[in-house]
Amino acid sequence: MKWLRLLTVVLVLSALQGCNWIKGWGKSDDPGAPAELIEFNPTLATRKIWSQSIGKGIGKAEPQLRPIYWDGSVYAADYKGRVVAVNAETGSVRWEVKTELPLSGGPGVNGDNLFIATENGEVHTLSTVDGTLLWTAQVSSEILAAPVAGDGVVIIRCVDGRIFGLDEESGRRLWIYDRSVPLLTLRGNSVPVIWAGVAYIGYDGGEVIALDIETGLIIWEQTVVTSEGRSELERLSDIDGDMVYVASDLIVSSYKNRLASLAADSGRLLWFKDIASSTGVVVDRTNLAVSDQTGHLWLLDRRNGSTVWKQDQLENRQLTRPGFMGNFVVVGDFEGYLHWINTLDGNMAAREKVGGKGFVTGPLVVGNRMYALTRKGKLVAYSVGGDL
Repeated sequence: MKWLRLLTVVLVLSALQGCNWIKGWGKSDDPGAPAELIEFNPTLATRKIWSQSIGKGIGKAEPQLRPIYWDGSVYAADYKGRVVAVNAETGSVRWEVKTELPLSGGPGVNGDNLFIATENGEVHTLSTVDGTLLWTAQVSSEILAAPVAGDGVVIIRCVDGRIFGLDEESGRRLWIYDRSVPLLTLRGNSVPVIWAGVAYIGYDGGEVIALDIETGLIIWEQTVVTSEGRSELERLSDIDGDMVYVASDLIVSSYKNRLASLAADSGRLLWFKDIASSTGVVVDRTNLAVSDQTGHLWLLDRRNGSTVWKQDQLENRQLTRPGFMGNFVVVGDFEGYLHWINTLDGNMAAREKVGGKGFVTGPLVVGNRMYALTRKGKLVAYSVGGDL
């Protein structure tokens, strides 16, 4: 299963991106070449607060190991099994554990419990206090999405389509939901969203389902985008990016040209827009930000999907999921640059080079701080403030 999915990713990305694998600054006749960065006059002051090494990064398989914040600490891991708790204010290491596990998903966190997952289908729960192992559970296949927990249940999304509900205190299996997945998919799974006793799951076939987290019974199912096309490649419709629950709505993006808002209680389609994104969406009040497959950054009204502006200066730079920092949207690119864009007019406001061959995931914003983890394992913290 693992080697087949890896081969799938290589074939799909090679076909879709062509020469995008070749990094360069010069202009090219290739329409898929990364855009050259344009100089501008910064209007926002940015400051790097600290930098901390997390380990070896994510490796060639690019597992979904993203940093997460909880109660004054940022938790992160590398593909070699190193798990680190970092003081969010100072960047100092509170504790670290070298598990030597082939980590593929996480961390996830809930209270005193920190969840990590492996390519062998194991879930390990550590103490957020000191990293002590609390329990281990076995599920059916590799886990790429971070485990999430709520109401005493840990939700595990496996690459084979199965969803497991585990008891948060012991790891005991409570229920299992089984669903098939397409033969050809992108390597990745969206992180389940838990809200008010319901787990929302995005699938590789373009569907979203809602499950009761106590019983695992399905509440509703909605097809966001259909898997149509003459070939497996044309039928790719994965929902791999982060979904957002806001004001009783669930906002979802698909790899296949569909961004949609659903009524969380019924799955009813509220609005949709023809934007393709595999990284997911982020919401701040009435603003919704999303970076699409071509490297365009969009700001929409999340209530109806209307476009506020579109920023296209970062075309084909493989943008991360964006993040909101006050009146600015911050996004990372494949060469390790962070870009801040003004939400009022869509103009570039600041740029910082972090390095590390791009980022593991989108910026993690907590209050007036932003945390970003590079592919090579460097965790950085930035603050912004004031006009220049």
